[in-house]
Amino acid sequence: MRLMLCCSELGLGHVSRIIPLGKKLQEKGHELFFFSGGKAYELLRKEFRNVYHCTPVAWYENARGIVTSASLINILFPLPAYNPEKATFEVKNSSGMETIHRYYDLRCHIRKIKPDLLISDGDMHALRLASRWHIPSVYIANMVRPSYGFSALLSPGERFIERYVKQCARIIVPDNPPPYTVSEYNLGDLDGMGVGEKVDFVGSFLDIAPIEGGEEHIFAPISGPFGTRARLTQMIIPVLEKLETKSIVSLGVPGTRRTGKTGNCEIYTWLTAAERQDYVRNAKLMIFSGGHATCFETIKYGKPSVCIPTQPEQLGNAAKLQNLGCSITAKNKNELRVAIQKIEENMEFYRRNVAVLNAVSNRFQGLDHAVEIIENAVK
Repeated sequence: MRLMLCCSELGLGHVSRIIPLGKKLQEKGHELFFFSGGKAYELLRKEFRNVYHCTPVAWYENARGIVTSASLINILFPLPAYNPEKATFEVKNSSGMETIHRYYDLRCHIRKIKPDLLISDGDMHALRLASRWHIPSVYIANMVRPSYGFSALLSPGERFIERYVKQCARIIVPDNPPPYTVSEYNLGDLDGMGVGEKVDFVGSFLDIAPIEGGEEHIFAPISGPFGTRARLTQMIIPVLEKLETKSIVSLGVPGTRRTGKTGNCEIYTWLTAAERQDYVRNAKLMIFSGGHATCFETIKYGKPSVCIPTQPEQLGNAAKLQNLGCSITAKNKNELRVAIQKIEENMEFYRRNVAVLNAVSNRFQGLDHAVEIIENAVK
């Protein structure tokens, strides 16, 4: 089949799923065409041929993270924004205009590609394109109708775009079936939406086979856009540098590698995949923002965690992990300090709960099941 794969670049969780999925589909002999923007586009280009750039659509953010009120204004109006990479002030186009440009970036290739199926990972613009051009589609998502900490002001927009989700042939959720669904609070009432029969809980795309390691340090991998990274950095490092326990922080800044140390906290601007894996394997606990992919990374390595959500999706994931007894949610420095102490005092409790979640998650072969669904979607 000729497959058009589109993924959101809001965070790297989407592209981290599309890359292994694309490799599986490529092994099966399918012809693939990829579309994304930002860092996701750059990562896809390193792995595949036929990778096309499309206009990124982003929230408005500053050094404190995503600004909901400004993002709502930015739907219609451009706003000034600071570009940390260039150290200059720029004008961020309205997200409404970004949406229009992205749609037409995707559409201009349709006649040439003539895909048999469109696969979207978090990209609603692609689903709209599939609907308008009557192309069968599969949606990969761990968020459909968020119900935890999601602003009511955004509900009308949610309901508007749900019509495109309802037109998909299948909806693949790369997560465990209930009651162990990490993204449960971000999916909403799927039956109430009328899509329950289309949903497949296939399990994580990550290999969840448990890997044993040591308990040498606290590991905090920081990731996301500039504003998110800045907010997490300002909260995490001041706490870790005062602990007696050794800690490792990755700032998630690609490019020139630099290192530093403050107190007993070692700081790296960037880690290779192998280095990151080693630090996760030998961590006693992890501190992260609650992204879906990293949630399953903590499950794979059996690590208790502290989540510091910076957006509603992460807040929902963090709440579910906390309810499962695998994590604690923190919103400020004091809560982070208390959460670390609580986990260290009750390590066996949290480690045991993560082991249960690992055993459940390890029953599923998410990638293989997803490929099977995709191959059957147009039959």
